[in-house]
Amino acid sequence: MPTPAEPAAPTPDGLLVVDKPEGWTSHDVVARARRLCATRKVGHAGTLDPMATGVLVLGVGRATRLLTFLVGADKDYTATIRIGQGTLTDDAEGETTSSPGAEGLDRAAVEAAVDALTGDIEQVPSAVSAIKVKGERAYHRVRAGEDVQLAPRPVTVSRFVVGDLRPADADGTPVLDVDVEVTVSSGTYVRALARDLGTALGSAAHLTALRRTRVGGFDLAGAHALADLEARQGEPMPTLPLAEAARAAFPVRELDEAETRAVGYGQRIPSAEAGRRGPVAAFAPDGRLVAVLDEERASARSLVVFAPASS
Repeated sequence: MPTPAEPAAPTPDGLLVVDKPEGWTSHDVVARARRLCATRKVGHAGTLDPMATGVLVLGVGRATRLLTFLVGADKDYTATIRIGQGTLTDDAEGETTSSPGAEGLDRAAVEAAVDALTGDIEQVPSAVSAIKVKGERAYHRVRAGEDVQLAPRPVTVSRFVVGDLRPADADGTPVLDVDVEVTVSSGTYVRALARDLGTALGSAAHLTALRRTRVGGFDLAGAHALADLEARQGEPMPTLPLAEAARAAFPVRELDEAETRAVGYGQRIPSAEAGRRGPVAAFAPDGRLVAVLDEERASARSLVVFAPASS
């Protein structure tokens, strides 16, 4: 009789940072990670388009409870923007919708347009996005032929740096490929930045390449290629332990024994820094992650508790 396959070793709770390959959806990566980690309890902290590559933060086991807070982290990207052609999706996956070209554009013009798109801006998301319009994803409506108009929303582009510029020819249209690096707030569409850069230059534009290099405290240095994870199938996956992941992702508060018990029972405690915005990771004296706190008010409340008080 054939020997039954060895069950996969259990993967400890934690964050698994993956370098997503091109052509995979974020859901594809989660599905593969569920198999490799031998658990259904896997989620991700922010979608990457199939065309994009780079940092995709996965939560495994109890660490899925951290993902809600990681979605709001700022992010770094490298990208290539093709000025001179617009597409339906604002990236290379969509059909070309306009080809006004990019003749006469130089670095000074591009950098001036980039400056106007840096800082706190109002951005209209790409029409082909996952934003819901009357209960249906915008991209479904666009692909059904509907003209979708999304409302602008405030975002922050804290860094928008122009790198190499390369004139090229795209099916007879003179275009300009521009390498950029950006740091953006959660909810910013880099595809929309490309589109708006083309408009600002009196032309059209779309992304031809996009790579996410950082999500909050997690970057490519700690990311694992899917092929490397596949090679380790049957072994525990290299997750970042829960406490270590929280220390990398959030401001930290060290609790004393009394505070640890109170938080474990779901009780409020005085905030260490009242008015502090964003989640705060709270740790017991022995180093365990106890909870994620909200300290915006005078008393801190638990957003999620990881170490309930023992009876």
